[in-house]
Amino acid sequence: MRVYAGMDPRLPLRDIPEHARRIERLGYDGLHIAETVHDPFLASMAALQSTTRLVVRTSVALALVRSPMAVAYSAWDLATLSDGRFQLGLGTQIRPHVERRFGAAFDDPVGRLRDHIGAVRACWRAFDREESLDYTSEHYSLDLLTPNFTPDPLDPGVRRPTIWMGGVNRRLLETAGRLADGFVTHPTNSHPRYLREVCRPGLIAGAREVGRSLDDIELVVGTQWILGANAADLHERREHNRRLLAFLYSTPAYERTLELFGWSDLAGRLRSLIRESRWDDLADHVTDEVLDTLVPQATFAELPRVAHEWFGGLVAGVLVAPPPSTEHDDALATAIAELRRT
Repeated sequence: MRVYAGMDPRLPLRDIPEHARRIERLGYDGLHIAETVHDPFLASMAALQSTTRLVVRTSVALALVRSPMAVAYSAWDLATLSDGRFQLGLGTQIRPHVERRFGAAFDDPVGRLRDHIGAVRACWRAFDREESLDYTSEHYSLDLLTPNFTPDPLDPGVRRPTIWMGGVNRRLLETAGRLADGFVTHPTNSHPRYLREVCRPGLIAGAREVGRSLDDIELVVGTQWILGANAADLHERREHNRRLLAFLYSTPAYERTLELFGWSDLAGRLRSLIRESRWDDLADHVTDEVLDTLVPQATFAELPRVAHEWFGGLVAGVLVAPPPSTEHDDALATAIAELRRT
């Protein structure tokens, strides 16, 4: 099983190189870069420049707020810089952020993401001199790329970035099945039941439409973990995860797993609290039953066993965020090595 790390979204850019080197020393396969308070391509560059083996993947960059050509340039540069270690993850975000935070259009988000990916790949084919740029779809039309604005082809042996998607709902999953090289599940929708009943069937349905199978898509589970060296660490992490789940499940788009377990009322209560600006009360509504059901818990020594009990046979890779402290890195590295061997 491949093992990927995350990163504190508020980690200063100047500290990303050391974090990436730590992830590489720990033996991870790759590092996920989310889009929150930093530009994900700048953060990816910082991680790639400071490592030699690590795969770095945007997980995910927001497609709807960017030009496909701009994304194609950024990804091409990062692939060139890293000898092919960069992977491009793209997603839609939700309407309030796209429209009110970025001032962009949210019409037909899944269709626009589909066409965005097609446009990026058309740009790359033009960069590599395979064909002239001539891409027309429902949402994008690109047909101008003069020599002065055409990057050099990638060096022999350097592969183009693979394109990954992330999301929750059926239509997006089917689109990923048709188009994506890989898929990363959202932390709120990473339970084995969601994988079996929603995620994998959606990917399979889309893949079959174009003569592909699930084997053509690397599925990575982006679950949260309650992880630590001992029982005291686990208790502390439980409260951190409780607060995070409470915030995330207040978003209507993330309710699928709650619906599977009959807990839709929880999302409604959380949204009501946010409307009343009662942010400090959110975590009180995520009970121990919800937390223990939805979030795997393990010490470092237990990690390989618990990961396989939860996700074995369902996914090709798993996200395991390292704790902020480096105190127990030797134990974590041992667990990661064992998990990657199995």
